[in-house]
Amino acid sequence: MFNKIRVYCTKFVIVVASSLVLFGCGQEQPKSENGVAEPQKTYKWKMVTSWPKNFPGIGRGPETFAKNVERMSGGRLTIKVYGAGELVPGTEVFDAVAQGTAQIGHSASYYWKGKSSAAQIFTAIPFGMNVQETNGWLHYGGGLELWREIYKPFGLIPFTGGNTGVQFAGWFKKEINSIADVQGLKMRIPGLGGEVFKKVGGIPVALSGAEIFTSLQSGAIDGTEWVGPYNDLAFGLHKAAEFYYYSGWHEPGSALEFIVNEKAYESLPEDLQAIVEIATQAANQDIMDEYTARNMDAMQTLKTKHKVDMRALPSDAIQALKQASLEVMQEHAAADPTFKKVYDSYLSFQLKAMDYHKVSELEYYKNRSDVSN
Repeated sequence: MFNKIRVYCTKFVIVVASSLVLFGCGQEQPKSENGVAEPQKTYKWKMVTSWPKNFPGIGRGPETFAKNVERMSGGRLTIKVYGAGELVPGTEVFDAVAQGTAQIGHSASYYWKGKSSAAQIFTAIPFGMNVQETNGWLHYGGGLELWREIYKPFGLIPFTGGNTGVQFAGWFKKEINSIADVQGLKMRIPGLGGEVFKKVGGIPVALSGAEIFTSLQSGAIDGTEWVGPYNDLAFGLHKAAEFYYYSGWHEPGSALEFIVNEKAYESLPEDLQAIVEIATQAANQDIMDEYTARNMDAMQTLKTKHKVDMRALPSDAIQALKQASLEVMQEHAAADPTFKKVYDSYLSFQLKAMDYHKVSELEYYKNRSDVSN
C-alpha cells in the first residue's frame, strides 16, 4: 500500500516539476542537432519621440516603457530611446517608424492630420472626453480598432501611450477679459484646438515644444498652450508670460500614442508581442498617474513661489469656443467620410459618458467640494 502511494507521489512530483519548467521558461528552448539548448534570439529596437530627452512626464514615459520591456523579456528585446532631434525631428516620428528608420515611436496622433484628418480625434477633441472617458472609448468602445484601421495603410500599429489629463488654457502676455481680446492674438496651439482658435478670430501658430519659450519671450507669439503646471513649470513659461489661464477646453484628455512598425512587430515571437502590448498599457496608466500627482505640486509652486496670476477664461470666451468647436467638427465630418466615421463613434460614447458622469462623477465632485471646511 505504502509502496503504491510512494510511486504515485513520485510520479506526481515529476509531473509538477515538468510543468514548472515549462511555465518558467514560457516556451521550449530551441535545440541544436546535438540536443543542446541554443540561446534565444534577441531583438534591438530604436524608439523615436516627439519630446525632449527625459522631459518630465511625456519624455520619461518612453524610457520607463523601454526598461519594462527589457525586464519582462529577460533582455531579449531592448529598446534605445531617442528624444526629438536626436535621430529625427519630433515632427517626423510617424514617417520614421513607417519607413523603418525606427521600430517604434512615441508621440501624439494630432501631429499627423496631414496623413489623415481623423487622426486628430485620437489625441483630443475640444470640449470632448476626459482621460477616463477616452480610455473607455479606446479600449472598450471601438476607438482603438478605428485607430488601427486608419494607420494600417501606413504599416503602423498604434497603442495607447499615456495621457496628460485636462490641459490648461495657456499662458498669455496680456489679459483675456472677453472673446474680443482673442482677435488677432498669435498663439501656439496645435490640432483641432488651433482650428477652433482661428474661427473665433485668433491666429494659431505651429511650434515644437523646444521653440515655445523663446518665441513667447521674444513676442513672436502672444500666448501658448503646452500641457499643464508640471510641464509648463519645467519649461519656465512663467518667466515669459504674466497670465496663466485655466478652464481647459482644447485638450480635455490628451491621449498619447506608441506607434509600432507592423513588420517589426510581426517579426517578434508571440510572447514578445504580448510584452510590448502589456508594457504600453502599463505606460498608459503610469504616465497619467504621474501627471495627476505632479501637476498638483507644480501648480502650488507656480502660485506660491513664483506668484503666477492664475485666472479662469471669461464665460463669453468659453461659449464662443464651444460653438466654434461644434462648427469645426461638423465641417470636418461633412468633408471627410473617415473623419465622420470616427467622430460618430467618439461622440456616441461621449454622450453616454456625460449622461452617466452627470449622476456619478459630477455629483460626487459637488458633494465633495466643501470637504475641507
